[in-house]
Amino acid sequence: MMNWGNGFGGWGIPFFGPFFMILFWALIIIGIVYLVKMLMGQQGSTEEKKETPLDILKKRYAKGEIDKKEFDKKKKDLME
Repeated sequence: MMNWGNGFGGWGIPFFGPFFMILFWALIIIGIVYLVKMLMGQQGSTEEKKETPLDILKKRYAKGEIDKKEFDKKKKDLME
């Protein structure tokens, strides 16, 4: 019967097999963690983009929907 290799799976060094197995799973886990962080970051950034009531009030004043007196009154109400 023919004997191919030296009994170490063709690599010649016995620790390469387990080393690459650990490396493979480490890369898979790192990839999953990265994806989860990326998805969580996108959800968090949408919450940060929400307008505050003061921002909406400023836009209404800038568009001319309300005058200076009404703007000041509503701003004071919001700050309380």
